[in-house]
Amino acid sequence: MLGIIMAGGQGTRLQPLTDTRPKPMVEVLGRPVIDFVKEAMLAAGITEIVVTTGYRGEQLGQHVDGWNDPANGIQARINQEAVPMGTAGSVGLLRKHITDTCIVGSGDGIASFDIAALLQAHRDNGAKVTMALWEVEDPTEFGIVGLGSTPNGTVDSSLRSGFIRRFKEKPTVEEAFSNVINAGLYILEPEVFDHIPSGEKFDFSKQLFPKLLELDWPMYASTIDGVWFDVGLPSELLRAQTTLLTNGHELPYTLPETYVLRDGCLVSNTAAVAGRVSDSVVGKNVTLGLTSVLEGSLVMDGCVLDEGAVVIDSVLGRGVQVQANARLERCVVGDGASIGAGEILTDSKIR
Repeated sequence: MLGIIMAGGQGTRLQPLTDTRPKPMVEVLGRPVIDFVKEAMLAAGITEIVVTTGYRGEQLGQHVDGWNDPANGIQARINQEAVPMGTAGSVGLLRKHITDTCIVGSGDGIASFDIAALLQAHRDNGAKVTMALWEVEDPTEFGIVGLGSTPNGTVDSSLRSGFIRRFKEKPTVEEAFSNVINAGLYILEPEVFDHIPSGEKFDFSKQLFPKLLELDWPMYASTIDGVWFDVGLPSELLRAQTTLLTNGHELPYTLPETYVLRDGCLVSNTAAVAGRVSDSVVGKNVTLGLTSVLEGSLVMDGCVLDEGAVVIDSVLGRGVQVQANARLERCVVGDGASIGAGEILTDSKIR
């Protein structure tokens, strides 16, 4: 079975981190975010994976090459878009290779996908499309999905699994008929791709799925348990990190071999930690000087916090230097940046 991971996005809301890497290569727990959906696919027995790429696709190409494992029959490659094609358009470029049921997932999110269970529900209900859903408290910031108990049934807001009957993008409180949203993983039959136009930008949730609904094609959906994060904002990136450090044993992923869990933190075994660290991830070859403080943050490979430096609720890209007695709070710092001695920065993006 073919697994396709959509990884063409730039991730502008994560700048300056994404100035030098595509969004799916931003790290969570020492690994690129794209690895989470890849491991969910491998756990379901998928052995052929294609990653659709756009912005800075060469980085994804180098990373995906490392997924190949001939001994276990695992094949992986990228398919580079010449121009942005949208979610459905990018997958539609592979239509000649899609001859059976396929799995399509987003490469820039983290979720507890049980793909095998979703695939069984897809088959049991004779669906052309099956979508993973996530339940939210406030549906007004998302595209919601209304479910019915039968392919032609009315929307029942109490359902967490059922046939898709309605979509609505970012409803008002009064318009919200559901609080389940598209979680970014689909099971698709080959004939679905006949409705994706060739050579033009096309979107799954905004164009293809509403079109199939109008055609009365059976589309099923089921709400997942566990966790779901769209790490499109630095605050969400850190929230995902904190949650996974607490509940990571419940997810189909593995920690990097070069990292160890230590007092609620994930720390590379090549890091030199002399300061105080809590609720954080510390990358490879990071140096934390005496009396430095790191709280609730992500510090990527090669960073240096000099003596007395304080970093709180922030994300530091690779090779960042925070000089003596500087203080960062709720900041995002791009690769290679330097923070001067004694500087105090809050709610800032630093290139």
